[in-house]
Amino acid sequence: MSENQIDINSLHHLVQRESESDTLMELNPNFYQNLSDYFGNLKKQEFDGVENKIKDKLIELSNELTTILINIRLAKISSTNSQDHSNMLDEEKFIFDSQEEKLERIEMIISSTINGKSKFLENLTENHKTKKIVIRFLSDVDELVGSDLERYGPFKSEDIATIPYENAQALISKNVATKIRIED
Repeated sequence: MSENQIDINSLHHLVQRESESDTLMELNPNFYQNLSDYFGNLKKQEFDGVENKIKDKLIELSNELTTILINIRLAKISSTNSQDHSNMLDEEKFIFDSQEEKLERIEMIISSTINGKSKFLENLTENHKTKKIVIRFLSDVDELVGSDLERYGPFKSEDIATIPYENAQALISKNVATKIRIED
């Protein structure tokens, strides 16, 4: 088997090696894409009877191994700032970029609060409420007035729209819509 191909045995071996090592293992830069291909190919195979049950169990076990592997790697990355992160994959860097942004936001709120910058906090929260996000509707929704006082809709199931965050969150919490993440 080539280095790029993944199966249940190679995935198990990777999890075992990663869990036994104190440092972040070097993986193929395309590891997560190859893993995604493995899942995609496995899921599109069609079987009947016991073979289908075996395939489903293989997917379940592979899913558990993938979750364990990612959690081990992320825990290693988080455990120390002095560790060499040269073995981080791009997908893992993507995760940690968001954590850095979260820490910056926390510091901004703390600093603004303790330095009496209430107007800044007011603007920040208002901008956040009205910032627009993309959602996909899971059911029909009548026209609504957004937190920015603009009219949106009506919407049919599967429509995609950009609406203010506060309104989107209300629809998402009611399971009427789901957030769509569009990366540049």
